[in-house]
Amino acid sequence: MPVTVIGAAVMDMVVSADALPVRGGDVSAQMQGLHLGGCALNIAVALRQLGITSRNLLPVGEGVWAERLRSEMAQRGVSSDLQVSGEDNGWCLALVEPDGERTFISIDGIENQWQPEWLADVTPQSGLVYLSGYQLGARQGHVLVDWLLRLPEQVRVVLDIGPRIDVMTESLLQRLIRPGVILTLNQREAQHLGMQEDIAGFCQQLWSTTEQLVIVRCGGEGGYYFAGPEDQGWIAARQVKVVDSIGAGDSHSAGLLAGLALGLTARQSMMLANSIAGYVVSQAGGDCAPTLAQLLASEELNPR
Repeated sequence: MPVTVIGAAVMDMVVSADALPVRGGDVSAQMQGLHLGGCALNIAVALRQLGITSRNLLPVGEGVWAERLRSEMAQRGVSSDLQVSGEDNGWCLALVEPDGERTFISIDGIENQWQPEWLADVTPQSGLVYLSGYQLGARQGHVLVDWLLRLPEQVRVVLDIGPRIDVMTESLLQRLIRPGVILTLNQREAQHLGMQEDIAGFCQQLWSTTEQLVIVRCGGEGGYYFAGPEDQGWIAARQVKVVDSIGAGDSHSAGLLAGLALGLTARQSMMLANSIAGYVVSQAGGDCAPTLAQLLASEELNPR
């Protein structure tokens, strides 16, 4: 099944610190490196590592960050089918605390300046389309929303609403959470949509609207999937030592996309997603998704 990945490509500057600064404060941090970033680019890299070729619609512009992106993407065998020019790409400062939790400060660039003409000739006719809420909640997000709503019925959308759910209006969420959309949320995002203690009931409520797979990710504990009343359940996370959680959700979405593209069941796809996410959080940065051989080797070292 063909896969289209649409969204952002940025560079992540990863630094570690003992704690986040308070307002007006000053903390010392250690530079850990520059990594490929952006939800869509992380997913494109992960799919490539797993041997799945995706069509990538990632704006890469003109400037220092854009040139670095092109160079490092080429080294990973990843390219973009979008032809854009003008601004430079953005970048992200990722602050990692000792427990691996990360906090982002994002500087926007061309990846959030979507134009209707960019998307005029790139509409897929079938398969899966991945989209991140980071772009949908941006200033030009309405361009992507309009494109999304015009996709053919045979296209299944995989939507990771993302942490910017806080700035999405109720009307936008209603347009996005609709029949035919596969939803993947982390625990915080699910709570924003009304989840309390009954995770199964919450997933079923969303499923009654979308009639597609619903996933709630609960970090190091695991996650719940709901593909129907007879196809649902909790899948435990891998037990790994967390280095940082950058790219955890992206790598989970990549595993989900890979499983669905290969024709795996919802449960099998969820297991693959959990496994890949566990591998990624045990490494530094979000651009470190494994090959299938690396994934299997790590499973032997870190069984469930």
